Formats: sequence, C-alpha cells, structure tokens
Amino acid sequence: MSTETNKALARRVFDEVINGRNLAIVDELAATDYEEHNPLPGQRTGLDGLKDRYTMVLRAFEPRFTIEDVIAEGDRVVLRWTSSGKHVGEFMGMPPTDKTYTNSGIEIWRVENGKLAEHWDVVDVFGQLQQLGVIPQPEGAPA
Repeated sequence: MSTETNKALARRVFDEVINGRNLAIVDELAATDYEEHNPLPGQRTGLDGLKDRYTMVLRAFEPRFTIEDVIAEGDRVVLRWTSSGKHVGEFMGMPPTDKTYTNSGIEIWRVENGKLAEHWDVVDVFGQLQQLGVIPQPEGAPA
C-alpha cells in the first residue's frame, strides 16, 4: 500500500468513525487481530477492543476532532490532532461533569494489508481532566 493510501485510512478513523459517529465501519478499517498498545481500562483486545475504545469516548465526550498533521513512512502513519467536546457521560468511573474541554494528541498506526494493525497514542489527558474539574488547576492558573 502507498503512504497516501495509509494516510487516507487513518483519516477515516477521525472523519467517519469519530466525527461521523459511524462505528459500523470499524470492521472495514482494522484487522481482526488489531493490537492496542495503550488500551483504556476495560478495553478488550483485538477488533472488539477498538470498538470498545471508540464507544467509550463517544458516549462520554461528544468529541469533535480536527486533524492537524498526517505523516506517513513505510507501514506507519502518524496523525496529530486537536479535539473539543463536552463531558456528557461516565468515563472510567468519572461521572459526567457537563464541562467542555479542548485537548490534543498524537496517534501512530501500523498498517498491514490495507488495515490498521497496531496503535500507539499520546494524549493530553492531564490537561483534559483539569478542564473538566476532575483534578485541580495549579495555583495561579487561569480557570
């Protein structure tokens, strides 16, 4: 597969699955033995785990993602994003705060045979939790 094809595949996760709220196409995008290297608590393994992940995020946050950069080389795709949303549902035991947030992150996928095969990510969860009021802001920081 070309790097452009791999980039388009990664974009579909955000454009169609998350922003489009279309979990039905996860089977089309990811391998059945999909490997998540940073699972959320309670997330199963494989393709079912990927569906768990997106279901948990969509139910809890009503997120809207903006893709800032997509870089690909070989079988890897790196995607940098920003997200905003509202905490409307329980997430990992946290009751909804009804507060809004903006955060950012970086995703890395390995693509195999035209499907997402492995995933790593780094997300500003700390900043998000501060905005939601789950953990305190540092003294003197703007509210």
